[in-house]
Amino acid sequence: MAIKQLTETIINQIAAGEVIERPASVVKELVENAIDAGATRIDIVTAGGGKNLIRVSDNGSGIPSDELTLAVARHCTSKLTDNVHDIRALGFRGEALPSIGSVSRLSMKSRIAEADSGFEVNVHGGRLEGPRPTPMNGGTIAEVRDLFFATPARLKFMKTDRAEATAISDVVKRVAIAFPHIRFSIAGSDRTPLDLAATGTGSTGMLERISQVLGKEFPENAIAIDAMRDGVRLSGFAGIPAFNRANSLQQFAYVNGRPVRDKQIWGAIRGAYADVISRDRHPVVVLFLNLDPALVDVNVHPAKADVRFRDPGLVRGLIVGAIREALGQSGIRAATSGADAMLNSFRLGGVEPIRPAAQRWQGAAAVNQNYNVQQSPYRPFEAEPVASHGGEGFAETVQAFLYDGATALATDTRAGMAEAPQELLSAPLGAARAQIHSNYIVSQTEDSLVIVDQHAAHERLVYEALKNALHSKPLPAQLLLIPEIVDLPEEDVGRLVAHAETLARFGLGIESFGPGAIAVRETPSMLGEIDTQKLIRDLADEIAEHDTSDGLKAILDHVAATMACHGSVRAGRRLKPDEMNALLRQMEETPGSGTCNHGRPTYIELKLTDIERLFGRR
Repeated sequence: MAIKQLTETIINQIAAGEVIERPASVVKELVENAIDAGATRIDIVTAGGGKNLIRVSDNGSGIPSDELTLAVARHCTSKLTDNVHDIRALGFRGEALPSIGSVSRLSMKSRIAEADSGFEVNVHGGRLEGPRPTPMNGGTIAEVRDLFFATPARLKFMKTDRAEATAISDVVKRVAIAFPHIRFSIAGSDRTPLDLAATGTGSTGMLERISQVLGKEFPENAIAIDAMRDGVRLSGFAGIPAFNRANSLQQFAYVNGRPVRDKQIWGAIRGAYADVISRDRHPVVVLFLNLDPALVDVNVHPAKADVRFRDPGLVRGLIVGAIREALGQSGIRAATSGADAMLNSFRLGGVEPIRPAAQRWQGAAAVNQNYNVQQSPYRPFEAEPVASHGGEGFAETVQAFLYDGATALATDTRAGMAEAPQELLSAPLGAARAQIHSNYIVSQTEDSLVIVDQHAAHERLVYEALKNALHSKPLPAQLLLIPEIVDLPEEDVGRLVAHAETLARFGLGIESFGPGAIAVRETPSMLGEIDTQKLIRDLADEIAEHDTSDGLKAILDHVAATMACHGSVRAGRRLKPDEMNALLRQMEETPGSGTCNHGRPTYIELKLTDIERLFGRR
């Protein structure tokens, strides 16, 4: 078959297959162009999930009339210098507009501040028309109709209008977080209007914008991050472990202001929360990485969602270390969503209103004059039989029983009801007041009620103590009678040998055994008999992907977690008040004690205002 030159339209349609995957991709490219133009307001209108109409209007600097035709031509851009590694704008490839125009009906209208009127060009299936004058205010209006009409096969891969509209909203929200000084609005016949008002610059404005996108709960359950290492700065907010989600959709990462979905960053976030969140749960984080553009390659894929760092180990270490340090310094905190869930569980629907006590006693007396409170299975307390109150009526007998029972409970030292010192009430977890169902500690602070799962809490305390003991000094190793030889590719052998010193601290002694093998001479004693071959291969894969040997540490931590689970205070054990208070104080001093080793919360805090709301006092 003869080789021939492809037409410009075919070239643009091929490029569109990489750049324009769905309507949300079009919105992303047009919104990024508006941001690069200095817009402070961006309005998006869609119809048919973006397949029928996408209109993006901005108040940016606009495009001069003599450059409009270049704007929709391939490989024409104003955002790139002669140095392809010095990229400081969101767009730079010069592919988006010609790609969009090759598969849709594109109209570009723009007016600069100095011009008397705007100008318009149209690109229909790759055919250019214009420019011609058009009335409009300053800025740019990009309108895309009949997306993929020129490549109808692509329409078969589109989802429902609702799904595509949701994807557009997600893209806009993801971009909006990085630019809180810009107002974003989305409207159309296929969606509920969304308006993200500008919140200003600085950390306050950023947190307000994040609250607009993630909800008002996030600021209450987030910790500020600000760290720097070797010219790379990390800032943003990390959710506390107890505030987590079932998927990673609420994890936002930005590199020099560009929203990215990078596997290295996601892996670092997972590693930072490995000890405090269950594997099937995901933290909520918003992270911003700022570094010299020469240290990161954003030209990996036309969609610009993937990046490559010159030193990925530095970036991973910075993210893991900064998040762990922030979690450790934040002290013990419970997710505010736990109180809301607790309140919801108390709300009853369709239940007969509770009558006043006197009416209930009188009604019961009218039904059964021979009621014996001491024999009733529904008696209020397991107390000693109440002395006979001769001649008293039924209501008086019940009231006397309740009074005596409550007095007995209040004076029971095992229930922890004695008056607590003020310093205990001022502590984050307060003073222990009672233990219910032999597993839950109820404590009181100055303005809240706290319920602690004693087994989960003590499990975390034991686990942290074991970890500190494990990693404070080299771990004991057992010498293998016959070294185990593991065959590996040469590059994997080199990576493992480079980390040999670190692995030795955890009890794994390795050395090179020729160009394509590793000799394992020692293994960690606490692991007992292990599959050495699998362990070495897994470590080699992890080092190849993340340039870290944390896998062995994770295995040892898992063993420590198992030991902690079996060595902690079991559910069902009665605790004395001093023991309960000692457990609360240890929790306050131990990083990560807000969740157990499996990622479940160890305590729930209910503010007094929530309790008053529960009883209709607010």
